Amino acid sequence: MKRLLLVFCLLFCSLAAQADAALKRQVDAFVDRWHDDAAHARPVYFDKIAKDGIYIGTDKTERWRRDEFKAWARPYFKGKSAWAFKAIKRHVYASGDGSMVWFDELLDTQMGVCQASGIMRRKGDSFEIVHYQLSMAVPNEVGGQVTRLIKDFEAKDGWKASKR
Repeated sequence: MKRLLLVFCLLFCSLAAQADAALKRQVDAFVDRWHDDAAHARPVYFDKIAKDGIYIGTDKTERWRRDEFKAWARPYFKGKSAWAFKAIKRHVYASGDGSMVWFDELLDTQMGVCQASGIMRRKGDSFEIVHYQLSMAVPNEVGGQVTRLIKDFEAKDGWKASKR
């Protein structure tokens, strides 16, 4: 009986690991295609964001719903490439039923290495992005210098943070 229980436990753990690996491959493929759509200025990029989805960019004024983001990005998508993000590393997590997925990633970008995190929900046999936040990765060793630059910039006369 103990051996049978052990066999079932090992089989269950093996199947769970295979399901986790399959989900990670599916998420990686979806997010990689999404980044590739931007790299080639394909408007389908925005179809991968939920209608109620939020995109938060690197500037503190950049918080958009999908359609606002699409309008803001329109000039970038008129060229051959809007922006090019290539995943260096990505961690993927999911709810027990797989209906919600969240991830964090390190990205190689035109801004240098950035970090991002996202939340997706299942939509049919694919996903849609409901929240994505992009951040510039600032090394701790230069954090003080960057903080001073930001404070100096914000202290300039006439500069006002737009409220979103």
